[in-house]
Amino acid sequence: MPEPPTKVLSPHVPAPDASGPNGGPPAAPKPKLKKLRLSFILLGLCSLAVVSTVFGMMMAVASDLPKLENKAEFKAAENSVVYSMPTSKGASPGELAQLTGNNNRILVEASDISPNIKHAVIAIEDKRFYEHDGVDYKGIGRALYQDVLARSAAQGGSTITQQFVKNALTAQGDRSVFQKLRESALAYHLERKWSKEKVLTQYLNSVYFGNGAYGVEAAVRTYFGEDDPDGAAPTTPELGTEASEQDSDDDLDEQFALTATPAEAALLAGMIASPSLYDPAQSSARATERRDQVLVRMRDQQLITEAEYQDAIATEVPTEKEIDPPQPDSQEPYFTSWLTQQLVDRYKAPAVFSGGLNVRTTLDPELQYAAEQAISGRLAGVGPSSSLVAIENKTGEVKAMVGGTDFESLPFNLAT
Repeated sequence: MPEPPTKVLSPHVPAPDASGPNGGPPAAPKPKLKKLRLSFILLGLCSLAVVSTVFGMMMAVASDLPKLENKAEFKAAENSVVYSMPTSKGASPGELAQLTGNNNRILVEASDISPNIKHAVIAIEDKRFYEHDGVDYKGIGRALYQDVLARSAAQGGSTITQQFVKNALTAQGDRSVFQKLRESALAYHLERKWSKEKVLTQYLNSVYFGNGAYGVEAAVRTYFGEDDPDGAAPTTPELGTEASEQDSDDDLDEQFALTATPAEAALLAGMIASPSLYDPAQSSARATERRDQVLVRMRDQQLITEAEYQDAIATEVPTEKEIDPPQPDSQEPYFTSWLTQQLVDRYKAPAVFSGGLNVRTTLDPELQYAAEQAISGRLAGVGPSSSLVAIENKTGEVKAMVGGTDFESLPFNLAT
């Protein structure tokens, strides 16, 4: 008997069960309302932060811009005071010196500054000075790119206008993001009210060039104002005649900054970034290298000719004997000059000369007196000049310092 045919069943794949877990209702899709709400909250907070920052900068500009525009207020500054150690236990520290830039600063007009100085400063500090509106966005981008390549803050993006704002407001110590934005806002608004020439002139009047020289006129006098360019001896009235008061005031009326050569201008412009590092009295080789760097920039930017460049690089930088720093208002000028440079390196010139600092030093008046007596007495005939510095071995504190026999005739500190 034949077998019945086998029925082949096609495979059956059951349809997906639309029911939820354990046969319950289907799961609802996860709501995105929570994420959306969080996004709105974050957006609101960011908007509030931006508005607050802009408002803060507007308030800063409103309060600080008049200070920059008011020359009298800008010139007025609170002197810093330097104190020695008390002479006995319980006594008050003695006042050694007052540090002020106004005594040595000689304010000049734009017409009294050599084009060489203006060109040199622009070439090394802000080559797009006449193109930007106070903030150089291209320069900032270039500086950030260089910083990324160097993996450090190797480049600066501040314009001359921003540097002037920073100098005028003595804000070197505060390098927060808000402070930088504040300086940028002030620089932008300042250039909308001042001409480029006025910004550059005020900047050159406010810069510290080292060795006590505050402002470009004082700087030219300090580094290049002693020797007559023709090598002639000072003229004296002929027998039987009298010198007039006008003749005696000629040196005060003469504007040394007006006659600065490219070599002189380049040296001064190079010192702005770090007056102590590029001080020719400390290192003539380093000062020469920096000066030549500025001269190359000036030549490449067609601010001087090739002949002027060749003549300038062949010029020697001034030596310590040729540099004539103004005498500080101090009982101990050698120590004060040395201390001032340490303070400027750490806190920058505006804070030191007009920030009203109270500086308590380790100078011991009794040891200082003994050191001065030793130099003027027993060591007076030793070599061309004598110097002495007393340092506490355990702490490294300077207790006494005499850099020479006479600060007026030899201001270079032999003790350092």
